[in-house]
Amino acid sequence: MNREELRAFLDEKADRFNWPGFIEHDPVSIPHLFSAKQDIEIAGLFAATIAWGQRITILNNSRWLMERMDHAPGQFVMDYTAADLDKLKTFRHRTFNFTDLSYFLRFLRHHYDSHDSLEDLFVPPPGSETIEQGLVEFHNQFFSLKGAPQRTRKHVATPVRKSACKRLNMFLRWMVRNDGRGVDFGIWKQIRPRQLVCPCDLHVERVARKLGLLRRKNLDWQAALELTAQLRRFDPEDPVKYDFALFGLGVEEEF
Repeated sequence: MNREELRAFLDEKADRFNWPGFIEHDPVSIPHLFSAKQDIEIAGLFAATIAWGQRITILNNSRWLMERMDHAPGQFVMDYTAADLDKLKTFRHRTFNFTDLSYFLRFLRHHYDSHDSLEDLFVPPPGSETIEQGLVEFHNQFFSLKGAPQRTRKHVATPVRKSACKRLNMFLRWMVRNDGRGVDFGIWKQIRPRQLVCPCDLHVERVARKLGLLRRKNLDWQAALELTAQLRRFDPEDPVKYDFALFGLGVEEEF
């Protein structure tokens, strides 16, 4: 396919998968359980953080967590007690366990005690082409509390460690994109869709390589930037909309 043919192909696939029917079997269904901004942010962060492995397990564990938070994650974060934490001690998703969960809750309470939104943690410096420095700053702020467990660092990616930051980029897509299609929320306004970086999991990587959109050998931060730069040729203002096309082709159509 030439460039225009590839663009038309990806536009058609993005249009096909970017609709409310996509939500049910995707981790984005967890923040869609809520309507309040802080509930959406907290549910989205947890769902994105544990979004590796089988999707059904991700969804089941995320729902379990929301149930233990009485389906009010914002209120739970601000008001939880030692007894409430006891209800969470058995939580585990692969290597993410109660130690990690309790620190997440501690940080979220600390942040929301003086801020209305998580967006402030991710905003990149003025003039930034991508969200890269925002991701770095989020990581730095997240682990700024005294006694932050070393083991939890593996669950919060950063470009500094050359990670592709797939799960955080997915979370940012949910929060930032606002195309009226009903999947992404678009509740954050300080970050522009053009600054987002495409979430790169194994499905997206496989399809991108087959389409000639990704040549870098390692699936790292530079690979995520390379893929996003290619997608920006098709839509400079909203390159990450093609995440729907690449993921859908890889998972739903086994392209």
